[in-house]
Formats: sequence, structure tokens, C-alpha cells
Amino acid sequence: MKNILAPVELHSSIESAFATALLLARRFDSYVEGMPLGPDMPDLVAFDMPVSWTVADQHTWKEMADESRRHFEQFMTAASVPSHETAPDGLSWGWAGDSSFGDSHLSSHARLFDICVLGRPGAERGDARMATAEAVLFDSGRPILLAPPKPPTALGDTIVIAWNQSMETTRATALAMPLLKKAKKVVVLTIPEHKVDGPTGDQLAHNLRAHGVPAEAVERSAKVRGHGEAILEGAAALGADLLVKGAYAQSRLRQMIFGGATSYILSKANFPVFMSS
Repeated sequence: MKNILAPVELHSSIESAFATALLLARRFDSYVEGMPLGPDMPDLVAFDMPVSWTVADQHTWKEMADESRRHFEQFMTAASVPSHETAPDGLSWGWAGDSSFGDSHLSSHARLFDICVLGRPGAERGDARMATAEAVLFDSGRPILLAPPKPPTALGDTIVIAWNQSMETTRATALAMPLLKKAKKVVVLTIPEHKVDGPTGDQLAHNLRAHGVPAEAVERSAKVRGHGEAILEGAAALGADLLVKGAYAQSRLRQMIFGGATSYILSKANFPVFMSS
């Protein structure tokens, strides 16, 4: 994971997103690229933009991008991370774009990177937007790393894989392999009430150990809790500083209408979450 994309929209968890991206970058001696982000105008119109909102002109979008760049540069400078121009072969940062881009452009640009780090979506005004996470999940072909509301202090020492035996989680596990190989402990967590037909957690742990991953398998019952709640509680009890999960095992439309484990984790996780569709 040598190339990390860190979109910058000044939401409530942006400092945590920066910190999460830097923890990942230090683990792999990576390049982190910031880019200014704003909502796509067609998306705003489609969802009945409130009359109190105004359509920003080009000058305003440029000012927003400049402010995003200042925040990103200040964070990287304070963390003693050099610019890519001065350190092209190791840990470094760079910037792309002089005007804010929408989610559709982000999902396209993210195809160039190993992973995209985003703030965890929230329902409050000023939180990171769910549309951004969904755009990258569905349209980039790359995984995302969701930062919790508060900056984490560790990333990837104890990894929990939310194993429901599905194709989506299989893909997420494969994409997370560079992190799994660097972990001190990996736990394959299965919630028996919420799984599909497929290889067991024990079988996955055995396979991971063959790759040098220190993996073990654990089952925890959901009982009366929802699947997403059971995953987060189980991961927290196991001391996870990173959760690996496949996204949207159900159809996207069903998730939008009824919710699900992915939606719950997207909005409730208090530690970093590695996710792919």
C-alpha cells in the first residue's frame, strides 16, 4: 500500500482521517496524496437541495480547495512528513487539484491508488457524507479505510476480519493482505447467525497462517443483537485497532431501504474499518 489517496473535505472527522492516513503511510513508507473534495452538484439537486443552500461559483470552489490544501499541508508539516518533491522515494505527501472535485471524480481518481482514506459517515450536519464512501466503494474498484470520529493511536497491530463466508469479505481479506502480514494478531470473527454458505473461519485462519499471518478463528453469537452491532462489539472485545469487512453482501437497494451490517458499521464504528465491495 504505497499510494494512498486522502480526499479533503472539511467535515467533523477530517483530522482523524489525516491521522489514520498517516498511520497507514508510516506502516508502508507510503506516498499520501490529498485532493479537494465537494459534493457533486447533480447529487445535491437529486436530493432536493434545501433553499438555504446556495450554488457556489468557481471562485468559491477555488477558495474551498485552497482551505482544504492548507489544512492538509499544515497537518503533514506538523507531523514532519516531507513533500513528495523533496522525498520522492519514501514517506511523503502531495496534492492534486486547484478546485474541489465531486464524488464521481474522486471515485475515478481513486482507481490509481492502493486505498482511499475517508472520514466515517455520520448523520449530523458537518459529518462526512455517506455518498462519498459509497461512490468509492462501488465505482473505484479499490478498498476504503474509514477513519473513526476521534484520531486513532494505532492501526493494524490487532486486526479482526468480520468473516461471513461471502465473496465480498473474501475480496476484502485478499486486498487487506499487506496489512494482515504486518499484524501482530489477526482474528477471524464469525457471527454464526449471520453467514452464508462458504469456507469456515477455521479454514480461513489456516489459509492465512500458510501465508505467515498470525491468524486464529473465533465465533461469537449475535443473540438478539443486529449483525453490525455484534461485529463491532466482538471486534472491540478482541482489542481490534482495525476491522476488515466486505461491503454490501445484500443488494445495494435492499441495504438502502432496510439497512444492514455494512450500513451500521459505516455509521457506528469507533476504530478504523478496511472495506471493499
